[in-house]
Amino acid sequence: MYELFYYPGNGNMAPHFLLEEIGAPFALKLVDRTRNEHKSAAFLKLNPHGLIPVLVDGETVLTETPAICLYLSDKHPGAALAPPLGTSARGHFYKWLMYLADTVHPDLLIYYYPQRFTCDANGADAVRQAVENRLIGMFQYIDDQLSRTGPYLMGEHFSLVDYYLLMLARWARGLKTPPRQMPHLARTLDLVCARPAAQRVIATEGLAEPVY
Repeated sequence: MYELFYYPGNGNMAPHFLLEEIGAPFALKLVDRTRNEHKSAAFLKLNPHGLIPVLVDGETVLTETPAICLYLSDKHPGAALAPPLGTSARGHFYKWLMYLADTVHPDLLIYYYPQRFTCDANGADAVRQAVENRLIGMFQYIDDQLSRTGPYLMGEHFSLVDYYLLMLARWARGLKTPPRQMPHLARTLDLVCARPAAQRVIATEGLAEPVY
């Protein structure tokens, strides 16, 4: 049985969505960040960086949200969470996963922790404002692409990248122009949120409204 180490609303959201979608047995293991359990000796044995999530599958211990998502998708091809290997669709799937994981996700971390990205004691606000503008542009780009190829990032076919998008959109709900104000993106996120697996995760993790 899978074990997913999580804290509500953290990077475990996307893997949690997938586990519910796949329907395989799994257990959630709460890592209470309010008590710094992610820095405890026991958790650091799983992830020396002290970051959530961690997926344990027998002897396999995985960190990094995109890696966990791909691992689960590959282990459960019947769930059809990714296009077949070697296809053009798989290439576009990788493009979207890497864009979300390597471009949008890091800038959201800067948005929440701007003080980590400046040596100027008074510079955090300027960093945050700059990255907020960048993020709005990224989500507007996604909105534009969805206007042409939607309703999902892979067109007519739902895939794990849509769950990854929902996770990031939740983190971006405080932007001055949040994803929910972008019509094509909002339509996609509504469809993803309505999935029974997503509803179960929202309830289990206690994700407050607005979800995104």
